[in-house]
Amino acid sequence: MTMKTNPRIILTGGPCAGKSTLLHALKKQGFCCQEESGRAIIQDQKRIGGPGLPSVSPLLFAELMLTLDIRGWHQAQNSPTMVFYDRGIPDIAGYLTLVGETVPDHLINAIHHFRYASTVILLPPWRAIYHQDNERKQSWDEAVRTYEAMVRTYQHYGYQLYTLPFASVNARMEQLIDKIRSIKTTEG
Repeated sequence: MTMKTNPRIILTGGPCAGKSTLLHALKKQGFCCQEESGRAIIQDQKRIGGPGLPSVSPLLFAELMLTLDIRGWHQAQNSPTMVFYDRGIPDIAGYLTLVGETVPDHLINAIHHFRYASTVILLPPWRAIYHQDNERKQSWDEAVRTYEAMVRTYQHYGYQLYTLPFASVNARMEQLIDKIRSIKTTEG
């Protein structure tokens, strides 16, 4: 007997585009959500004085993200609901490309092995809500370049992109759920 799995939906884009806010709203609605690994790693590495920071060792930072993202992928394996991810494994390749590093073969293998729904939800840069904080150090221009890198990366690895327009959290969530239902119907 084949067990049907629920779709794994990635929310991606540049920093401070509303991904985490949307993810928290989805969580309140009862959906399974995986938070961004990069932010958690930065917080933990700062707390312990570790070397796994993007400013210290981009490759180590990428490896730590990959480990957490694979773990998150496995943890959501039997979720009773759709699973939403604040970034996915392909984001790591986009990040490495953005900082001028070569994407290692094992990361490419992981991208092909740990697949998500074929449509990725893209949140474009939104200047009105953009701000920097303790983990988000990128300038506005870097945020735009990150967004562009994610678009290229996901297209390169065979994903379709659906761009959520600027709107309130509730309006974005409603549009997202409508889009995901159509994905689930065509893929599930």
